[in-house]
Amino acid sequence: MLKRIDHVEIVPQDFERSLAFYTGTLGFALDHRIAVDAAPIKEVVYLRLNDSAIELLRAEPPMPRNHQRGRAGYNAMAWEVDDMEATLRELAKKGVAPSWGPRTTPGYIRAEIADPDGNAIELRQWLKKPA
Repeated sequence: MLKRIDHVEIVPQDFERSLAFYTGTLGFALDHRIAVDAAPIKEVVYLRLNDSAIELLRAEPPMPRNHQRGRAGYNAMAWEVDDMEATLRELAKKGVAPSWGPRTTPGYIRAEIADPDGNAIELRQWLKKPA
């Protein structure tokens, strides 16, 4: 039935700023861009990082989103990292500070950053994966 998540779809408030963040800051590679005429969507950009993908949708105009925790709907995308300290140091060099954490538990180290629109991005280093 289900195999894997194919991509995460994001409609940013400032399309070019988010494109620069995901490519320049997080290291995604531009896979392809497609102009579309499906108002309010004007363009689709597909970004890849290893076997993961993000699809940025240029909406004109984009509608604002409420990011209050505990609300129903999207909460965060989560990325596994090999080394939390090294990851946070590299992000700090690019001007990105954790919005939460890091917090160490017996099983993992977890922190969160946010994209330019405040979308939460969880970073997790597994110390002991659940069985």
